[in-house]
Amino acid sequence: MTQMLPGMDGEYEPAPEGPEEEPPPTPQERQARAAVTRIADPGDRLVDSWLRELGPVETVRALTAGEELPGAGVRRTAGYALRARRAQPERDLAAARAMGARFVCPGDPDWPRQLDDLGGERPYGLWVRGGASLRMWALRSVSVVGARACTDYGSHMAASLGADLAEAGWVTVSGAAYGIDGAAHRGALSATGATVGVVASGVDVPYPPGHAELIGRIAEQGLLIGELPPGSHPTRSRFVLRNRVIAALTRGTVVVEAQYRSGSLITARRARKLGRFVMGVPGPCTSALSQGVHELLRADGVLVTGAAEVIEHVGRIGEDLAPERRGPVLPRDLLPPAAARVLEALPGQGGAGVAELAVAAGGAPDETLTRLHELHALGFVERDGPRWKLTPGGESAPTTGGRSQADTLSR
Repeated sequence: MTQMLPGMDGEYEPAPEGPEEEPPPTPQERQARAAVTRIADPGDRLVDSWLRELGPVETVRALTAGEELPGAGVRRTAGYALRARRAQPERDLAAARAMGARFVCPGDPDWPRQLDDLGGERPYGLWVRGGASLRMWALRSVSVVGARACTDYGSHMAASLGADLAEAGWVTVSGAAYGIDGAAHRGALSATGATVGVVASGVDVPYPPGHAELIGRIAEQGLLIGELPPGSHPTRSRFVLRNRVIAALTRGTVVVEAQYRSGSLITARRARKLGRFVMGVPGPCTSALSQGVHELLRADGVLVTGAAEVIEHVGRIGEDLAPERRGPVLPRDLLPPAAARVLEALPGQGGAGVAELAVAAGGAPDETLTRLHELHALGFVERDGPRWKLTPGGESAPTTGGRSQADTLSR
């Protein structure tokens, strides 16, 4: 189900730097780039340089023929050639179409140009499963990442972020893994919102297997994207490489629970290098799962506790501001300064005379008596012969019509 997101009129798209936008790929170039996803590991700077200088079609032809291209030695060339001769891009593209997926290349209208910020580590193309526009969704997106073995607190915070971001019209991006990733996706889905799963496998290979149902829901209600062709399985290095796409695709990254060596901190560091916003949700100082987040915050991360604060950083400057948070306003907070001083002068137990209170409040006896009568009318104090004392529960005052009498006096 394609989600319609408010405010997606292009104002969030980063201004491209360097050369003008690439022309749309020809069918032959698309097929060649699909082949490259079989030939080279994601983020191979050498292959990227060939794609830019020689073009996709000539690059694949040279690799298949075993020609030694600039920068590649004999052994590396042989490895590329072995993979190139086994590549069947027509079959991969057909398999993608059969599952309702597509292959998006640089130059396509749906290509998110912020991925170009990765330079030589830019994806050769992205296999995309789902009907929504990847480029449009990426314009208002935030990545929420964190520990796989998270606590109930971390799961709750991630789910809340996903749901609240969705209700505000933002897309939640994560890696579809156990823990924080899954909680963030579920939060967005529960609010019938938009979410993008960036996987380290083929978009037809549910990983982890325990998230097969969740990944299916992401593909149906949101988008599932990956750099690897259909049928590919993840490896440890591919998870690390996947993090750079999450960091570059979104306007900011929020880390919810992470140990010192957590992979989510890799995403945060990449986001920082790319000039994206880096945020962290604090946790208990005694929790090892929050140590990495706290270190991130000590460096130059921004502390956030909810979606409104996240949006304040990634949204429109001066407009998407989080509401100011403060404690409740008590009726006595609304008293004029003179009346407040007299109220503060009253002892907590027993009472005091007017002269004694005038000295304590720093005013004349007549003025002090006037204030005492005002406080009496508001229900803060009562008279006991010549002495004045606080009424039981005198920290508060009666209210009328939704406005406290103290508020009326302050006006």
